[in-house]
Amino acid sequence: MTAHYLAFDLGSESGRAVHARLHSGILEIKEVGRFFNEPVRVRGSLHWDVLRLWREIQNTLESVAETRFDALGVDTWGVDYALLNEKGELLGNPYHYRDSRTAGIMEKVFARVSREEIYQATGIQFLPFNTLYQLFAAYESSPQLLETARYLLTIPDLLNYWLTGRIACEYTNATTTQFVDPRSRSWACGLLARLGLPASFLSPIVEPGSILGGLTGFNSLAGTQVVAPACHDTGSAVAAVATTAHSAYLSSGTWSLLGVELPAPLITPQTCAYDFTNEGGVCGTVRLLKNIAGLWLLQSCRRRWLASGQAYSYEELLNAAANDDRNSFRSLFNPDHSDFLRPEDMPREIASFCRRTGQPSPNEPPGFTRAILESLAFKYRLVLETLEQLTGNRINEIRIMGGGSLNRLLNQFTADATGRRVLAGPVEATALGNVAMQMLATGAVASLAEARAVIDRSFPLETFEPLEADRWNQHYSRFKQYCEAS
Repeated sequence: MTAHYLAFDLGSESGRAVHARLHSGILEIKEVGRFFNEPVRVRGSLHWDVLRLWREIQNTLESVAETRFDALGVDTWGVDYALLNEKGELLGNPYHYRDSRTAGIMEKVFARVSREEIYQATGIQFLPFNTLYQLFAAYESSPQLLETARYLLTIPDLLNYWLTGRIACEYTNATTTQFVDPRSRSWACGLLARLGLPASFLSPIVEPGSILGGLTGFNSLAGTQVVAPACHDTGSAVAAVATTAHSAYLSSGTWSLLGVELPAPLITPQTCAYDFTNEGGVCGTVRLLKNIAGLWLLQSCRRRWLASGQAYSYEELLNAAANDDRNSFRSLFNPDHSDFLRPEDMPREIASFCRRTGQPSPNEPPGFTRAILESLAFKYRLVLETLEQLTGNRINEIRIMGGGSLNRLLNQFTADATGRRVLAGPVEATALGNVAMQMLATGAVASLAEARAVIDRSFPLETFEPLEADRWNQHYSRFKQYCEAS
């Protein structure tokens, strides 16, 4: 038998639709839609253009209407949300997580409920744009809006509602709010109550792999089963790859998410101190991981250079950085410094960090690119060593997946910096993990392990072995000093 699946994967820069065909235990995929996802600034606030995204999804569904799909699923980024009234209508465009309204909000929240208590209740890493802090910011600026809202849905939940008419919150994406209890896999309503935030607009949580219902409208596609995969894109990416107790995954893209898959949350004073997150995984698992700034740093630099008339492709930047050995380890920085979260001028911020720490600052795009990739590779090593300390397991192998797995220079730097073997691929891990849960939900495979085996034999990996570990070791302690200083 041949089965067909449709995966919508929306990231912070673009969205796309992937048609997956399963035949004789092999998956073949084809991109059938792609569209930009650009935030819109309105009177100083940054929003997602969610109605345009919905129109792009509609256009894609109309374009593939001749195919009979066994199921479809949607995954997106985490933390952002929409508020709906009692009729299910939007109460404004959803805010973008990089909007400045959450500046200083974490400290106000901690004044009511301590950092340690929040972590004990949720096990989630402290990021200023988590839904918890976005909601508190909304409560401060417009409490009437929260009182009016009947439903709160994260972005993929909103799209699933428009696709099916069913209101529900998928578990993996719900955990990114920082108000879900990972032990009971339910809303941490007591935490919201202590902060004076309503819980009445929270909807039932459904597990990844749940069938939400049939697609409504869209003519010949009407009735197609809509599956909630891991609706958080990283959750879907991790669902695509098989790891062991001695391997870690690294979802590489705008963000880098480095972690391990566990059977239960790990919530201890140590994981709190190191600010590791216990995000929801598929089939009852937990993703113990750390969010790292990722290729956002290079994307932001490139946008700035384009604005000043310097049009470099990513390929040009990476090739120039690879051949720019004179700038190796010249300028290192902590990728997760707060200055890099939402800067107007990323190259300027990187140069400023280097000057403050007594280093020469990069002065050309290849030098900035080299500094970014080396700093990311060192940060991966630092997080990896902490993961080993927290779990008690030696990690021998790193599985890099997602669009960043095409960055062969960063893959090699990662192998060299960590001294571990790197397996790169699949590039389309997020869409494939989305499809994996659709296959599981519709009975095409009997287990997650079987779905992952299908993906592994369908998409070969590329191996990177450490080549210059000794050379990288010489600069690692210096990098750690910059992290401690910031």
